[in-house]
Amino acid sequence: MSKFTSLSQQASFFVSVTDWRDLPPEDGAEIAFAGRSNVGKSSAINALTRRRSLAYVAKTPGRTRQINFFRLDDNGYLVDLPGYGYAKVPEAISRRWELLLSKYLQTRISLIGLVLVLDARHPLTPLDQQMLDWFAPTGKPVLILLSKADKLTRQQANRTLRKVNDLLAQFYPCSTAQLFSSATHTGLVKAEEVLAQWLKR
Repeated sequence: MSKFTSLSQQASFFVSVTDWRDLPPEDGAEIAFAGRSNVGKSSAINALTRRRSLAYVAKTPGRTRQINFFRLDDNGYLVDLPGYGYAKVPEAISRRWELLLSKYLQTRISLIGLVLVLDARHPLTPLDQQMLDWFAPTGKPVLILLSKADKLTRQQANRTLRKVNDLLAQFYPCSTAQLFSSATHTGLVKAEEVLAQWLKR
């Protein structure tokens, strides 16, 4: 059992915040999860923690409107960031989320890495690349989970993975990608191994 697996199985909700001033003290390593609204981000967190309902899975896009912290132990957190790209969210709220996300990703010292959840059928949209552009200057690692990989044939999935990795190698060298499905647990162990390595640093 990896360090991440043993810690994540003890994960519990810690706090939700909507304002930078309410973020908890930086007293432990943080791994953030980001992705477009309804891409499967919360489902990925639940799969990785072996918990069915740790992170709220909304049927309606745009429901996660806070930064949610889940404690791994006394020295670590998983951080569920608000989903982005949902058109029906009022512009003022969307702008507020954008400012909070960018500031958190760019300046949070305790943040050790970003898990970016993308739909394997529609990867690396302009908004996804904007997230990478925000985070890339930090030099911290990014793990891209190409979620819903079970919706593709093996050939389609592998072709998508190659294309994404080619783009990452050219523009985002601190990022790696893998196929993932919270429904079938495709790529689950591999993702856990990556996150365990981050926590060892």
